[in-house]
Amino acid sequence: MNRSGSNTTKSTPHNSILRGPKTFKTRTRNGTGQRTNHNIYWLRKRGRGVDWKEAEARIMPSTCSGSGFGFGFAPILFLSLVVACAARPLYPLPSKVSHGSRLPIQTSRPYNIAHRGSNGEIPEETSAAYMRAIEEGADFIETDILSSKDGVLICFHDVTLDDTTDIADHKEFANRKRTYDVQGVNTTGFFTVDFTLKELKLLRVKQRFSFRDQQYNGKFPIITFEEFISIAMDAPRIVGIYPEIKNPIFINQHVKWSGGKLFEDKFVGILKKYGYKGSYLSEPWLKQPLFIQSFAPTSLVYISNLTDSPKIFLIDDITIPTQDTNQSYWEITSDAYLDYIKDYVVGIGPWKDTIVPVLDNYLQTPTDLVARAHSHDLQVHPYTFRNENQYLHFDFHQDPYEEYDYWINKIGVDGLFTDFTGSLHNFQEWTSPLSKDDGDDNSASKLLHKIELLISSYKN
Repeated sequence: MNRSGSNTTKSTPHNSILRGPKTFKTRTRNGTGQRTNHNIYWLRKRGRGVDWKEAEARIMPSTCSGSGFGFGFAPILFLSLVVACAARPLYPLPSKVSHGSRLPIQTSRPYNIAHRGSNGEIPEETSAAYMRAIEEGADFIETDILSSKDGVLICFHDVTLDDTTDIADHKEFANRKRTYDVQGVNTTGFFTVDFTLKELKLLRVKQRFSFRDQQYNGKFPIITFEEFISIAMDAPRIVGIYPEIKNPIFINQHVKWSGGKLFEDKFVGILKKYGYKGSYLSEPWLKQPLFIQSFAPTSLVYISNLTDSPKIFLIDDITIPTQDTNQSYWEITSDAYLDYIKDYVVGIGPWKDTIVPVLDNYLQTPTDLVARAHSHDLQVHPYTFRNENQYLHFDFHQDPYEEYDYWINKIGVDGLFTDFTGSLHNFQEWTSPLSKDDGDDNSASKLLHKIELLISSYKN
């Protein structure tokens, strides 16, 4: 990824074999360093009448070897995860496998940030959603950090459990419903801060949106921050984490830690416990990549005294002020404020419709926010990219690849929060230049040969 201050994205060779978003075969490296095909995701989404057991054996062979395992590990491991989830905790604490045995994180193109995991397919913020995102090629897995009643940090987006768990089916908790002030709004529901971790582990997560696949509802528990870290640390390649300090004012009001510690102290303490440290692109950072994000600027300023890890200031819609300082969108996106906040963060994470306004589902003239952020040496990671038609503006003709092309190549962003990690990965693999491994000589003929091999593999 280009961080020189320019608002254009520099592309360098990165394991790709063809240009153009309308083509779908990709090439990636597995945990053993071998090059493997990785187009199962696209075929699943569009359907080909393919024998999937045979196809996965051909296209994504298992590459288990020693302590590392390749991209082919996910189908088997995911199935075992579904079967075992109700019997025992899904993940032990991180084993801290050797970083030297894993492929490094890419830094030559915009980051693929798996928003709450691959939650377009699997219920958000679950171990399965994060494992799926890693298998699909995520650079970072993103999560929201809240707290249980007994002070254990968990991965969960809402302060209430109502929308994405089966809490309503647990009659033993019927008397736990409360009404609290959350960012100036009286909110009623079952709050994470009123349940111990042991109680939260009895719940099962479900899809937020009814139009997404419901088959995994009720199969996966809420996971802790430490369990989330274990997924990244035990991945077959180096995968970054992108945790958010979620609703810090609310959490600090309702949860107390010993020694007068704050939510932010607990958050940073866990990161340090597992070795996360170092400024952006430093050697420690490249070994364990991390971005810390928050909508609360005071939290970001506070933790700047606790860690030098890179931070991202999230920016909400133009109608919503900051949750802790009550500053308007216009103030926090002014040049004066960007010049101030750059001393504490390496980038901003705006809602994408504030970068390019929308009217009647058509894009309007882009603002200069990206260019101004880059002029202040700040990265821009907009959110959220989703494949479904209701989220795609008419300009993109219901094609998520056109949306990615627009944001990466015209707007020039440095990272993208997406619910569909596989789609973004496939697009980037296809639109990157040919890799060095393919060589410059006879690349066209080599490409045709690869396509012929792929086609022939599906012939009877």
